[in-house]
Amino acid sequence: MTIDVAAPIQRRPLHNELSDRLRHMIVEGELAPGEKLAEKELCEQFGVSRTPLREAMKVLATEGLVQLTPNRGCTVSKLTLADLDEAFPIMGALEALSGELACQHITDDEILHIEKLHSRMVQKYEGGALRDYFKLNEQIHQLILDAARNPTLAQMQLSLSGRVRRARYMANMSPARWAKAVAEHEKILEALQGRDGKRLAVLLKEHLANKLQTVKDALTE
Repeated sequence: MTIDVAAPIQRRPLHNELSDRLRHMIVEGELAPGEKLAEKELCEQFGVSRTPLREAMKVLATEGLVQLTPNRGCTVSKLTLADLDEAFPIMGALEALSGELACQHITDDEILHIEKLHSRMVQKYEGGALRDYFKLNEQIHQLILDAARNPTLAQMQLSLSGRVRRARYMANMSPARWAKAVAEHEKILEALQGRDGKRLAVLLKEHLANKLQTVKDALTE
């Protein structure tokens, strides 16, 4: 999904829209680790008052994306290895559960949609378009989560997904790892097509564990 982060906020509730936009800016690297979020400038940029902006910052603080310090304001959190070691195993367990539940509830049309996105994702891989590949990859994982039909699970994943997505954008995959990730997605699709929840759960968990190792390797280089 493309977000125009500079457009004025128009719809309600404002703090939800603001948290979405700020999350996007942090994940994409438009707001750098350690950068202070200037309330006045952001209010002018988005055309909002300070109250919804501060509510949005509280949401992002619970996700570990920003730090709120009394009398010092809000800054973008720095991503550490400890953060990754804390978040990824939990996210892996949630992804595994979403895969199991998705295989119980997913429709043929939803599988067809994922198949089409997968084909487009492979095309982006073959063309070397990493950022476009990531966006399609995200859509596929989101559709699997949607197919789980579990709002509580979705909310729990949302609370961690910002850190996971941010870590992924910070790490450049080697050609070998990228090829392996695509092969993993082929297996994920096969398990989904066969509605094999147990296998899909294992594959999704392993896929995220491999992603964690890729990110850790990049951060320690």
